[in-house]
Amino acid sequence: MSVRSRALALILLLAGVLVGGIVLSAITGQLAITPTEVAGSLLRAIGIDTAWAPTDPIIESTLWVVRFPRIVMALVVGAALAVAGAVMQAIFGNPLAEPGVVGVSSGAALGAATAIVLGASVLGGAGVALFAFLGGLVATLLVYAVSRAGGRTEVVTLLLTGIAVNAIAQAGIAFVLFVADTASREQIVFWQLGSLGGSLWSQVVIVASVTVIGVLLSFALARRYDLLSLGERNARHLGVNVEQLRLVSIVLVALLTGVAVAFTGIIAFVGLVVPHIIRMIIGPAHRGLILASAVGGGALLVLADLMTRTLVSGAELPIGMLTSLVGGPFFFWLLYRQRRRSGGWA
Repeated sequence: MSVRSRALALILLLAGVLVGGIVLSAITGQLAITPTEVAGSLLRAIGIDTAWAPTDPIIESTLWVVRFPRIVMALVVGAALAVAGAVMQAIFGNPLAEPGVVGVSSGAALGAATAIVLGASVLGGAGVALFAFLGGLVATLLVYAVSRAGGRTEVVTLLLTGIAVNAIAQAGIAFVLFVADTASREQIVFWQLGSLGGSLWSQVVIVASVTVIGVLLSFALARRYDLLSLGERNARHLGVNVEQLRLVSIVLVALLTGVAVAFTGIIAFVGLVVPHIIRMIIGPAHRGLILASAVGGGALLVLADLMTRTLVSGAELPIGMLTSLVGGPFFFWLLYRQRRRSGGWA
């Protein structure tokens, strides 16, 4: 199969997995709902009345107030984090770059926690998202400034920078917890664990809008990322403004990561696992990689959220813990693989 055919086949496969995960998430829970009732409720929402539509208002309320916002939130947050990871790996030229690993997620969480304590949350979700974006942007710029030397990014420097940024952010969050009142403290703990519970449509609209814009911008820059992968000198000779591309990409990563973290907390390794596996299947061409990462990230987080609600009866696991349990071993394997190849992916 050609690269384009493999990319299309993978996107269709991931889309099928995503649809299956959405259906399972909609029907699974303490209140049993059938797939036909889910389909009937969706058709009713677009003005088509069928015999499948649920007659019980409790079922209708459960779907539209609890489950559907949560499912859509998982979809858009997964897409945002996966695309952010793909973009970071493109601009750093390193498969170990990921918002959670290098501290961008922690920086965004610190910004969100600061917003809660300072009262910016009274502005609604937009206020918290703005502070989260600023925190993620500062962390991304710090990583970029420290880890690059001589036109390239060393693996060890990138990881050490990530450790330092994470440590600083965690110290900042600890200080904010210390000075916060009880109500604010409980909200901040939410960011550290990561959860999709309590997602609201107003929050979903913000995250979805930013994610769609971010994915479209990333796709528009995909050709330049392909040229950048040939080396900075070659990219410049081919007409790419490398520094401008990196600056725009850094803001893009901070925006995607910040808006995701603002409402769901720290969800690590999605941006590491998804783009890397997809790159292994369809190759490094960034158009297919970005689109497949968006679909794959959404599918992964929808399934992960389903597992957090079903693995333990009567309880809900933090989704950030679950993704770390999956992504941690994968990160060890990737680090070992990179070390055997003497660092870097060139």
